[in-house]
Amino acid sequence: MLVNAAEMLAQAEAGKYALGAFNTNNLEWTLALLQAAEEAKSPLIMQCTAGAAKWMGGFKVCADMVKAAVEATGTTVPVSLHLDHGTYEDCHACIEAGFTSVMYDGSHEPSFEINLERTAEIVNLAHAQGVSVEAEVGGIGGTEDGITSNGELADPEQCRQIAETGVDFLACGIGNIHGVYPEDWTGLSFERLGEIKALTGSLPLVLHGGTGIPVDQIQKAISLGVSKINVNTDLQLVFAAATRAYVEAGNDQNGKGFDPRKLLKPGRDAIVARTKELMEQFGSTNKA
Repeated sequence: MLVNAAEMLAQAEAGKYALGAFNTNNLEWTLALLQAAEEAKSPLIMQCTAGAAKWMGGFKVCADMVKAAVEATGTTVPVSLHLDHGTYEDCHACIEAGFTSVMYDGSHEPSFEINLERTAEIVNLAHAQGVSVEAEVGGIGGTEDGITSNGELADPEQCRQIAETGVDFLACGIGNIHGVYPEDWTGLSFERLGEIKALTGSLPLVLHGGTGIPVDQIQKAISLGVSKINVNTDLQLVFAAATRAYVEAGNDQNGKGFDPRKLLKPGRDAIVARTKELMEQFGSTNKA
């Protein structure tokens, strides 16, 4: 049974730990994430971008796949299916498709006023359907799903205004970027994070671009109010490395090593192992 993410994140915020929000890209990813969460006894936010959903056949296919996988595996930990970086139109489509949580990313709108207005509208629509909502203030650096941003430090006052719309959790730019961090990255701005938290109270905050941030910075961010950490690139990298090792060892040419169940297994196992490591770092192990 899928749930929305509001309660699990409220508990994380109160308990000073964070939940990983891990992107799914296909059935292999979905099953691996469910296995990791069940073994770690951690609540799970499984999320999907519009681009990944298109690859899988659409939002409805993604939602039906996740629901069926949760039921078929007998998953006992709470699982939320979340739209990652959705447009205004994407949020409407995902609520209709059966997602239990959505992110409306209004940070790319022409003005903050449009972001604020549309966030409030999505909150009203989603909450009427029992769906939780994430909003964003300040563009996150790097490129995700074809959208590139230089990264910004979110305006604390704008964060306060968005928080007042009734959103369930808020993504705010604090120097974080999507993808692999460059060598000259200067780190997270804990000063700005503190300023935002002071104006948003107990609202769970979200850290996008969780791949490659040093563990000590991750854990400091959690202590300052970050309750959701998005991870995608990290798992793609471990999946690719495990698959490459299998092929370069010639295993795909031994017997029926070309069978996709054998070819994809090392990568799937790598996702499970890495996800459990991250859940431990974020403090969500045994919180389900």
